[in-house]
Amino acid sequence: MIEQTVEIATKHGAKTTFIVHPEREGPHPVVLFFMDAPGIREELRDMARRIAAVGYYVMLPNLYYRSRVMELADLPKLPEAESRARMFELMGSLTIPLVMSDADALLDFADRDPAASNGKIATLGYCMSGQYAINFAARYPDRVAAAASIYGVQLVTDQADSPHLAAQKAKAELYFACAEVDPYAPLEMVEALDQTVKSKNLNGEVELYPGVHHGFAFPQRPAYDKPAAERHWERLFALWRRRLG
Repeated sequence: MIEQTVEIATKHGAKTTFIVHPEREGPHPVVLFFMDAPGIREELRDMARRIAAVGYYVMLPNLYYRSRVMELADLPKLPEAESRARMFELMGSLTIPLVMSDADALLDFADRDPAASNGKIATLGYCMSGQYAINFAARYPDRVAAAASIYGVQLVTDQADSPHLAAQKAKAELYFACAEVDPYAPLEMVEALDQTVKSKNLNGEVELYPGVHHGFAFPQRPAYDKPAAERHWERLFALWRRRLG
């Protein structure tokens, strides 16, 4: 495996991005991996390595670069309530247009790297970033072949760029993995999303993972559920094989 951490120029500064791909000669299909609210950490880098190990060029950007925050674990320690408030403040500093602009720069960088394929790509977002994975698929309908949201939040809103509306502009195969117990993505939202996917005949699936909680795919989180986590990997790898080869 080849790993590097690079600074990618965006309209708003340099975005620190972890990139990992197989050592064998490429080019390899690109997977844009958008982080969850707790931010960049070794747990996410390990997940990126797992994806790269089966043949992909994975980009894991720090979405909090505008706030000059890299890893939340490196920030001054605060009581739990204040620490969570700080995390939600960072999450609230992001918008779909800002992240789309950032992802434009990521794609441009990948297109100039010989190790990365300039063909079809995949997007993957966890938690706060499920919406970004779907919206980027709508932004580049002829480029993004697969988009996955894993316990994504704010997937159905009253905004013009709501992911459930963006999904209708995408040509990608869409996959939404939802936790049955999720205060950030309640079952009413999951049901509304599923109805949209079915009623609009979208090329996608909304899958409810029974009995598990938000965050079930992260090995270092209390909500980790190994069977559900392994199922989500199985579904992702099958999706990418179908759509990226």
